[in-house]
Amino acid sequence: MIEPQEVFKSLADQTRVRATLLIVSQGELCVCELMCALDDSQSKISRHLAHLRSTGLLLDRRQGLWIYYRLNPELPAWVHEVLEVTLRANTQWMQGDVLRLQNMDGRPGRDVACR
Repeated sequence: MIEPQEVFKSLADQTRVRATLLIVSQGELCVCELMCALDDSQSKISRHLAHLRSTGLLLDRRQGLWIYYRLNPELPAWVHEVLEVTLRANTQWMQGDVLRLQNMDGRPGRDVACR
């Protein structure tokens, strides 16, 4: 079971909280989508995702060469609630990330690999 201090410590970094909120809003995102939305390098995004996965906040699945991330459905209900409330209360803060994601050229479907 994940403890509150682990959740909040993991989300104290801006890149990790933005990635997590994007994943909450979309259900699942691959590394290339997060790179586009967050306008950052693959290595930085992957490092932060690995941290979130190691704490149990995210789960991943491999599809070909790409890895897709989603919120761990077995997290306590309070974690899901905190993330949903945070997402709804911060739409303006997330607006640039969401727009970059929506405008991503060649955005993959869930049945094809990222380009």
